Amino acid sequence: MNLDEILDEAMKLDASDVHLICDNKPMLRIARTLVPVPKSKILTPDDMYEFYDYLVKGNIDKDEVFNNTRKLDMSYEYKDIRLRVNISLSDDIPICTLRLIKNELPSYESLGVPDIVRRMTYQPQGLILVTGKTNSGKTTTLNALINHINENQNKKILTIENPIEYKHHSKKSLIVQKEVGKGKDILTFSDGVKNSLREDCDILVIGEIRDKVTMEAAIEMAESGHLVIGTLHTKSCAETIDRMINFYEVRDQASVKYLLSALLKLVVSQRLLPGTDGKLVLVPEVMVVDNIVAGIIRKEKLSVSEIEDAIQSNADKGSIGLINSLAELFVKDKITLDQAKSQIEEKNLEILNRTIMQLKIKRDK
Repeated sequence: MNLDEILDEAMKLDASDVHLICDNKPMLRIARTLVPVPKSKILTPDDMYEFYDYLVKGNIDKDEVFNNTRKLDMSYEYKDIRLRVNISLSDDIPICTLRLIKNELPSYESLGVPDIVRRMTYQPQGLILVTGKTNSGKTTTLNALINHINENQNKKILTIENPIEYKHHSKKSLIVQKEVGKGKDILTFSDGVKNSLREDCDILVIGEIRDKVTMEAAIEMAESGHLVIGTLHTKSCAETIDRMINFYEVRDQASVKYLLSALLKLVVSQRLLPGTDGKLVLVPEVMVVDNIVAGIIRKEKLSVSEIEDAIQSNADKGSIGLINSLAELFVKDKITLDQAKSQIEEKNLEILNRTIMQLKIKRDK
């Protein structure tokens, strides 16, 4: 089975991902739906080992990482696109997941991310987080933000990524991108963040905050007068706060809450839903950290419902509740009512219906 032909087909059909798994046909993810590559055959173990050799290309460091950890994350270039590649094992045979990354980065305006997120990048220091589950478009949003800063602000931007997906070139800003991993620019995210203190950057972008050590380094960076933008795998703004606090032991959480309440400026949590036009639609939840939210974060017991209520009632500061986003998208006929309902708990259905009615009355005036 020829991997080049599979990738050509994926590009032609505008697929976001390619899945190569033994005893299955090569599968493409197109607008969230999995479809087999046309005219393809069932993949054999020999095919999978050939794909592994093709992608690793005899790189000793990559091969060693895979053999030691049983997984490998890497980037790969094919024609005019970059691929984010994950290789792992199933039944002791390699399986591959390839994410296609277009060189043409979409404009910030076209993504549907609220403008308050862009405006917050003009903060001289603090912490901004872009969050969401896997395949929620975090990386695209993050890189669109980087590109916007690069085009409009005179800053030194340092990014720490694993792997590097979009290649940026210095424009109005000076931009440096570092890849994490054995044989790469830096060994770990936390090493890169710690060293950034000595690199005279204005804005630090952390591709993923995944542990306490990286979190501590990010807080130290923000505390020392820099703007830090990072991503977390969380499904809501409230869960993001909870996750960050729970990186720490109970005895340290009070001091961490105090730091976060002072340094955290904004959290945007996003989801992607199939729209009524067949294209994916961004559903954002935005939490601007004002005095009310900061006070909730500092409390001894964190209340998720209090944070959600604060977001919902803080629209004048730029916060956007999930229910408001869903209601607005439904009223604009971008998603169905069933889709909107599926994203919230049953106890909030009445609030959703009430918000939809208010938006319709406002629209019809």
